[in-house]
Amino acid sequence: MLALMSGISVCSLAVPSANALTLMDMLRGNRPSIQEQVEGRTGAAAVSPAEQRAIDRSDPEPLPKVSGPKYYTYKTDGMRAVKTAGFAAASATGDMRFLLDAKVSAPSDIATALETYYRAAATPLWVEQGDVNERARAVLAAFEKAGDYGLDPADYRISVPALTTSSVTDPAAPAAEAASVQPDTVSTGPATAPAAAATTAAPADQQQKDLMQFELALSAKALMFAQDMVRGRIDPNRISGFHDLKRKDVNLAAILPGVAAAPDAAAYLDGFAPQSPQFLALKTELARLRAEAVATEAPVSLPDNLLLKPGQTSEDLAKVVSVIEKRGSDQLKTEHAATLAAYQDTPTYAPELVELVKGFQQELGLKADGVIGPATVRAMTGHTAESKIDKLVVAMEQARWLPDNLGDRYVFINQPAFQVYYHEHGQEQFSMRVVVGSRSNQTYFFQDQIETVEVNPYWGVPQSIIINEMLPKLRKDPSYLDRLGYQVEVAGRAVPSTAVDWYSSTQSVSVRQPPSSDNALGELKILFPNSHAIYMHDTPQKAFFKRDMRALSHGCVRLAEPRKMAAAVLGVSEAEVGKRIAEGKNAALPVTAKIPVYVAYFTAWPNKDGQVEFFDDVYGRDEAVDKAFAATSKARGA
Repeated sequence: MLALMSGISVCSLAVPSANALTLMDMLRGNRPSIQEQVEGRTGAAAVSPAEQRAIDRSDPEPLPKVSGPKYYTYKTDGMRAVKTAGFAAASATGDMRFLLDAKVSAPSDIATALETYYRAAATPLWVEQGDVNERARAVLAAFEKAGDYGLDPADYRISVPALTTSSVTDPAAPAAEAASVQPDTVSTGPATAPAAAATTAAPADQQQKDLMQFELALSAKALMFAQDMVRGRIDPNRISGFHDLKRKDVNLAAILPGVAAAPDAAAYLDGFAPQSPQFLALKTELARLRAEAVATEAPVSLPDNLLLKPGQTSEDLAKVVSVIEKRGSDQLKTEHAATLAAYQDTPTYAPELVELVKGFQQELGLKADGVIGPATVRAMTGHTAESKIDKLVVAMEQARWLPDNLGDRYVFINQPAFQVYYHEHGQEQFSMRVVVGSRSNQTYFFQDQIETVEVNPYWGVPQSIIINEMLPKLRKDPSYLDRLGYQVEVAGRAVPSTAVDWYSSTQSVSVRQPPSSDNALGELKILFPNSHAIYMHDTPQKAFFKRDMRALSHGCVRLAEPRKMAAAVLGVSEAEVGKRIAEGKNAALPVTAKIPVYVAYFTAWPNKDGQVEFFDDVYGRDEAVDKAFAATSKARGA
C-alpha cells in the first residue's frame, strides 16, 4: 500500500503455476469448481463461482448468444464456355465444321454433356438441308409451354436464324449488306428473314455459322429444360441454412441421344416432368387458375386488426360475406344459399352469418369458432388468385426437390399447414395438428427415415437453449436447474448446477430433464436422427394445438396425438403404446419398417382428395424462392 501511495511500481518476483492451489487458497475456501478442474483452469488466480458472480455483476459482460441458420443471397450455377475445339474430328468436313465457331456458355455439367455428345456426333440434331428442322420447331414450341410445369419459358428462348434459300443468295453481296441480316429472336413458327434479305442474304458460310450457333445453343437449352423438369431450377441448399436436401442427379449424357432417337422430341422432353399425384394436382390447379383469368381479381381490403364476435356489429361485415361468396366452395354456398340470398349488407353479425363463417373457417382448416380475427382475415385477404399462382409455381419447384414417389408408407409434415399426415398403402390414413418452430427457431426442410420411438424420454437440452434462455437465469440463481429437477453434467460427470461456473464456457456442460409429467417432450418422442436435432414429440402444452397459428416451438415438431402416431409407425395398437408408457421406464422401441419422413414446407399442397389447399408463408420462404428464381433467370439471360 505504501509502495502504491509512493508511486513506486511493484512486480511479482515469482509466479505460481497456472494449476497450483496454494495454502492461502484453501484457507480462504477458494477451491476450484468441478468445471475448472475438468477444463484445467484452476490456479492461484482462480476465484469461487460466488466471487466470480459478484465480480461480473459489478462489471457485467454481454450474455453469449447462439444464432441459428441464415438466409443467403442466392448464388446461381457458374457458367463456362463450351469447348468446341474437341468437335474437330466430327466436324472436319461439311457444314458441321462451323460448329467449331459456335460460342455458347452453360453451367459446367451441361457444358460437359454438350462436349461429350458433339465429339461423336456426325450430323446435327436441329438442322437439316440448310434450315431449322421440324424437331427443333416442336421443341421450341414445347419450351413456350414450360409455364404449365411451373418453369419460366424465358429461360429457354433462343434466337432462330433468319435464312434465305441458296437460290436467292448473292455471293457477291457486299459484306456490309450481308452483316445487316440479323437473326430473329423468336422461338416458334417458320424462320423468316427481314425484308432486306429478300434481295440481299447472308453468304452461305455465314448462314451455316448461324445454324451451327443455333444447333449448339438449342442443345444446351434442351439439356437445361430436361434438368429443370427433374430437379428444379434452383438449389434449395443455397437459399438458406434451413434447407437440407440432396439435389437430384440427372443423367445429362443420355438426353441428347434420347432426343435424336425419339420419334417425338418434344414429348420426350416433356416426359421428364414429375408424375407424382401431388405434382399433377398442382399442375392441374395452376392451369385452372390461369384459364379462368382471375389473376387480375381485385384484392379484398379488410382491416388487419378486425375482431368481430357473434352479436357484434361492423361495417366490414358486408365485405366478409362478399369474400365467402367469391371464395367459398360450391358446397358451402349451397348449404347456406338462403342466408346469402337474404343478406342485405346489414352490419349485425347475426347467428345465421356466424354459421356461414364457421363453415368457411372449417374449409380453410381454421378453428371454426365464428370469431373473425387475424387468422380469418389473413385467409380472406392473403390468397388472391395471383398469390395462389405464385404459391403453385413455388410448390411445383419444391416438389421436384423430393422423390417423385414419396413411398407406399410415409409421414409428411407440412409446416405452413401446421399438420402431419400418415400414409400407408398409398393412402392417407390420418392427419393431426402439429406445432412447429417459431420464426426465430425455424424447423428445417429435409427428409429422413424414422428409426425409434422413445417412451418416457429424457430431454437433452440443446446448447442454444442453455445459452440463450437458461444462462441468464443461472447467472442470477445457480440453483435454478437443481430446483427444477434437471440433471447437469460437466464432461460426463454429474454435478449440481450450483457447482458450475455459469460465467464460463458451457461447451463441456450438458443438461437434461428426466422423464416426468412436466418433461418438455411429454410421454414420448419419435426419432429420425439428423444433424438438426429435430424430431416429433409429445408436449405438456396442449393448449397450443387450439391455436390457428402454431409456429411456436424451438424447431421440433409437437404432435397433438403422439400415441396415435407412435402406434402407426411401430405397427402396434395405441393400447400397447400406452402400456409401455405406464411402465414409467425410459425405453427405446425400434421402428423395424422403413418409413421415410418428409419435414416439408409447402404453402400450396393437395389434400387427400386431390384438392389443392393454400397456406400462409409463415417463414417467408416463398419470397426467398422467388428471389432465387429471379437471380437464376437473370444469369441465364446474360
